[in-house]
Amino acid sequence: MEKFFELKKHGTNVPTEIMAGFTTFFAMSYILFVNPTLLSSTGMPRGGVYMATILSAFIGTLFMGLFANVPYAVAPGMGLNAFFTYTVVMQLGFTWQQALAMVFICGVINIIITITNIRKAIIAAIPESLQHAIGGGIGCFIAYLGLVNAGIIHNTPGDAGSTALIPTLGSFANPVVQVSLIGLVITIVLLILNVKGAILIGILSSTLIGLLPVFSVTSFTGNEANSFSEIFAGLGQTFGAAFGKEGIQSLFTQDATKTVIALVTIFSFSLSDTFDTIGTFIGTGRTSGIFTEEDERLMQEKAGFSTRLDKALFADSIATSIGALFGTSNATTYVESTAGIGAGGRTGLTSVVVAILFALCTFIGPLAGAVPAAATAPALIIVGIMMLSSFAQLLWEDFAEAIPAFFAAIFMAFSYSISHGIAFGFFAYILVKVAKGKAKEIHPILWVSSILFILNYILIAIYHTA
Repeated sequence: MEKFFELKKHGTNVPTEIMAGFTTFFAMSYILFVNPTLLSSTGMPRGGVYMATILSAFIGTLFMGLFANVPYAVAPGMGLNAFFTYTVVMQLGFTWQQALAMVFICGVINIIITITNIRKAIIAAIPESLQHAIGGGIGCFIAYLGLVNAGIIHNTPGDAGSTALIPTLGSFANPVVQVSLIGLVITIVLLILNVKGAILIGILSSTLIGLLPVFSVTSFTGNEANSFSEIFAGLGQTFGAAFGKEGIQSLFTQDATKTVIALVTIFSFSLSDTFDTIGTFIGTGRTSGIFTEEDERLMQEKAGFSTRLDKALFADSIATSIGALFGTSNATTYVESTAGIGAGGRTGLTSVVVAILFALCTFIGPLAGAVPAAATAPALIIVGIMMLSSFAQLLWEDFAEAIPAFFAAIFMAFSYSISHGIAFGFFAYILVKVAKGKAKEIHPILWVSSILFILNYILIAIYHTA
C-alpha cells in the first residue's frame, strides 16, 4: 500500500488517509438521497437513480484514486442535476432519456478535450494571480454553502411575487442551527488543540448530538431509498437508456429549432462541467500542495499522463459518460473533497476509502443518510476558512489583482457555481488588462473562454425567455 500510493512521499499515512476518506464521504453522502429526489421528478425511477448514483460515484472515485492517486471524490454534481431536471426536461421539454444522451455526449467531449490537451492549455493560460483568486473564491463558496446548510444563513423570499431570495440570519430556535453551532465550536476547539481527525470527530459528534430528543435532527428512519427489488428494477430502466429510441436515437431527429437547443444544452453542460473541475483542482490543489507548480510545468511540457494532475483530469473526464451510462446526470469532481483534504488526505487511498463507502451504501443507505446537514455543515465552513488562505498571495492594494479576485469569489459564493465565478473572474481580468493597455498579456485561451461564457449566457437567456 505504501509503495502503490507513495504515502511517505506525500507526507501521510494509512490512518490519516482512512480518516480523510470517511470525512469526505460524510461531507458528500447527501447526494445519495438528494440526487434521486431531484431526478425522479423527471419521471426517472427513483430506485434506478439511487443505484446509478452509487455506481457512478464508486467507479469514478475508485478510478480517481487508483489511476490518478489523488484524494478527490466523484459523484453526480449538484447544480448540474438541477439543470438536468428543471431546465432540460421540465422547461425545454426533452425526455429524461434524451437528457441522459446529452450528458453522455458531454462526457465524450470532456474526454476529447482532455486527451487533446485542451484542458491542460486552459490551466496553463490562467495567470497565477487568478489561480489564487479561484482558490480563495472556492473557499468563499464552500463556507457559504456550509452556512446555508447549517441554517445560520437563510435565504428568504424578497418582495411579494418575486422569485429573488435574500440572505438573512437564520433562527437560533431552529434545532439544525443549534446542532450546527455546537458542531462548529467542537471542530474549532479540536483544530486549535491540533487534534488529529478534528473535522471527522466534529461530524460524528454533531450526528450523535443530533440524536438527543431536544434536537432530533438525526434520524435512522425514513432514509430508505427503495427495496432491493425496486433498486435493481429501476436500474434496469435507466441503464443504457441514453442510447435507446427515446434517447440519442431521437435527440437530433426533431425540428431544427429543437436540434439547436439540444446542441446549446450540450455546450452548457460541457462548459460548466469543465470549468467546475478546473476550478476545483486549481483552487484546492495549489492550497494543499497536492498539485504543485512543478506538476503544472511538467503537464505542459510532456504529452500523455505525466503528472497526477494529468491523470486526475482524465479520471474526471470519463466519470460523466459513466454516470450517463448507468442513468444519472453529470458526475464531476466534488468540491466537498476539500473536507477530506483538510483532514489530511493527500493520496488516492482517500478516494479508495470513499469509493468503498459508496459501494457499501447499496446495503447501508439509511445509515449514510442519517448524517444530517447540521453535522457536515461545520466541516464545510472550516474548510472554507482554510482555503481563504489563497487570498494572502494576492496584492489587495493592487486593483488589477483585487478586482478579478473579488468577482471570482462573490459569484462563486452567491451564484452557487464555481464555473460562474471563473467566468466573471475572467471577465474582470480581461477588463482590467484592457483598461491598463496590456491586452497583449491576455492569453488567447482566456479570450476564447470568455467569449464562450458570454455566448452561453446569451443563448440560455434567449431560450429561457422563448
